[in-house]
Amino acid sequence: MRLFTALTGACLLVAASIAVSAPPHPAPPQFRADPDWLKLPPGLAIGEVSAVAVDAQDRLWVLHRPRTLSKEDGPRAAPPVLLFDRNGNYLRGFGGPSAAYDWPSSEHSIAVDRKGRVWIAGNSRTDPSGADDMLLEFDNQGRFLRQIGHRGASKGDLDTANLHAPADIAVDDAAHDVYVADGYGNRRVIVFDSETGAFKRMWSAFGAPPPAEAAPAPRAAGAPFTPETGEGPQGFNGVHGVELSRDGLVYVSDRNNQRIQVFTHAGRFVKQAFVDRNMASPQTASGIAFSPDAKQRWLYVADWGNSAVLILDRASLATVATIGGKGSAPGSFTGPHLIATDSKGVLYVAEVQGRRLQRLVPMGR
Repeated sequence: MRLFTALTGACLLVAASIAVSAPPHPAPPQFRADPDWLKLPPGLAIGEVSAVAVDAQDRLWVLHRPRTLSKEDGPRAAPPVLLFDRNGNYLRGFGGPSAAYDWPSSEHSIAVDRKGRVWIAGNSRTDPSGADDMLLEFDNQGRFLRQIGHRGASKGDLDTANLHAPADIAVDDAAHDVYVADGYGNRRVIVFDSETGAFKRMWSAFGAPPPAEAAPAPRAAGAPFTPETGEGPQGFNGVHGVELSRDGLVYVSDRNNQRIQVFTHAGRFVKQAFVDRNMASPQTASGIAFSPDAKQRWLYVADWGNSAVLILDRASLATVATIGGKGSAPGSFTGPHLIATDSKGVLYVAEVQGRRLQRLVPMGR
């Protein structure tokens, strides 16, 4: 596990814990890894873990990909949506193909609103039966409520009825808005009415309309490149995460452009910051989460390609600490994807290639 220098005068943390680089005051939280906390029944197996959400009771909603299990483990596949209590005890699961809705070919993102409704999206664009161009809504018992869009039906970035392999979901309960980072096939954030499914608004980078042209492919990790400077491209490229802060802002991770952009709820651009720009992997900002304090001082960002979680000061968007590094040990990462925090500040990291959900507990708890 990679260790980082802690605060001035402090010692390195003990094994299975995580130290952070020396920050300005006040100090960001430090974390320790809590291994083997998730208690999946012995008869069940999980594949790639793509997403995690925390509900109002601090319960964990975990999304995984049963079809990524080996042939041997396939018969033991757990349901794609799993519910655990805050201590990691398994409560129940649901989901999977049905005649009532278009279940995703590649499970990607999950969100839970204050009414306990569960929102699911997938990111496949290669399935012969059609791309995952839809958003599904269930109640917390797994009963199907609504589908927005349809499999293989996208007409592109100006289509207000369908998505195109969306990446992340956030719900504004007060405004009845559901925000979707529609970023694998499209280049936009799109907002629907959470009660009716009706289209409301959409935008791309800097609050502009989605560009007409397709996004360029990101460079290969480790390939030679000319370091990027300036404000970056005018369109999103791989818009992957979306989260809503309590003070009325929308945070969007533009993964292939290595940045976070911040908007008002109406889509007006506020500011941006680059996340591990010009690193070995060009795909950085993936999942986003906030610290639970009243002002949500800290912004956590998963760097997908460089195997770390960064801590940013939310006011300045300056990176003040780094957690992790590539590896399979507790506190290291392989494919940190979408992330979430609970009311106690515990940070949960869904790892795709790592096939696990890590629990990082603030020091002192």
